[in-house]
Amino acid sequence: MKVHEYQAKDIFAAHGIPVPEGVMVETVEEAVAVAKRIGVPVVLKSQVHVGGRGKAGGIKLVSKLEDVPKVAGDILGMEIKGLTVKKLLVAKGVEIETECYVGLLLDRAKKRITWIVSAAGGVDIEEVAANEPEKIVKLTVDPTIGFRNYQARWLATKLYSDPAQVKAAASIILKLYQAFLDSDSSLAEINPLITTPEGEVLAIDAKLNIDDSALYRRQAIAEMRDLDAETPAEILAREQSLSYVPLDGEIGCVVNGAGLAMATMDVIQHYGGSPANFLDIGGSSNPEKVIAALDIITSDPKVKAILFNIFGGITRCDDVAMGIKTAFERKPPTIPIVIRLTGTNEEKASEILEEAGYTALTVMDEAVIAAVEAARGGK
Repeated sequence: MKVHEYQAKDIFAAHGIPVPEGVMVETVEEAVAVAKRIGVPVVLKSQVHVGGRGKAGGIKLVSKLEDVPKVAGDILGMEIKGLTVKKLLVAKGVEIETECYVGLLLDRAKKRITWIVSAAGGVDIEEVAANEPEKIVKLTVDPTIGFRNYQARWLATKLYSDPAQVKAAASIILKLYQAFLDSDSSLAEINPLITTPEGEVLAIDAKLNIDDSALYRRQAIAEMRDLDAETPAEILAREQSLSYVPLDGEIGCVVNGAGLAMATMDVIQHYGGSPANFLDIGGSSNPEKVIAALDIITSDPKVKAILFNIFGGITRCDDVAMGIKTAFERKPPTIPIVIRLTGTNEEKASEILEEAGYTALTVMDEAVIAAVEAARGGK
């Protein structure tokens, strides 16, 4: 789950990380009132869960109080990558001397937390990694000893040479690590971490991605979820306990099991197609989940065919087939459907689907090829 910048800054501030004063507002009048209270210059920052806000005109520095209504009105209601700006962070503007990047993430390949810092901040860290990899410094945390003070100081020396700034940055890095742990995050970033002409070190931006699986024990953070920032498909998937990630392709995928879902997407691309989503219905044969999956996939206008790829292990194929049959009776498909069912009780499953007027394939490659052809209009 993503939280907005203003929410991440609240979490940072609660852990002692210095951030400029700021307040989230939803109207122009509120923006003006906050600007009057904290004083100009102020930075007006759109609060949407996408990158590139600055390039899209969603972040503006305002030096005159009389300009706040116009700028706030321009940002509120604008669209950035398909999302409408409904919230605005009004933050105290600060003069910037230098910009750095500080972030940590859960490195799934190493199965450990990894730090990434760079003296080149304020830009996309991916660009720095691609064009100037020598400016990227990484440190992987050993879970047996945790993150130590000397490691924080070492990272800070990669950002600053001034002893006072190294000390301040090391303190921020330690606190960011604790905020990461306390919020069950998968990613935490400060970009940029800045210094002022007076030498002060501040986090003027904040990003946190929270592990959805840990939200049951982070109720306060769970309540930060912004439904306006999510698509109806994402909301429905969460309500039905479906693992769903939208992609840019034309073949909708309904699969049981994350590993099979990943393999399905790979095979689709191998045969020249493009997956429209990652959607794992798990081991359930519940028709309601199948209907929800169809609703989610068919809500995407790019989808031209749907592929059901089910491998019955503990889950019986005949149970899944009955779920598919019931779902199709309630909600008949309007685009081509390809079904692959194999595993436990697959013969009975094929009978159930044939009685309903559908053919179930058993070979994954054949099913994928059929789905790719269907998406191209071949069937």
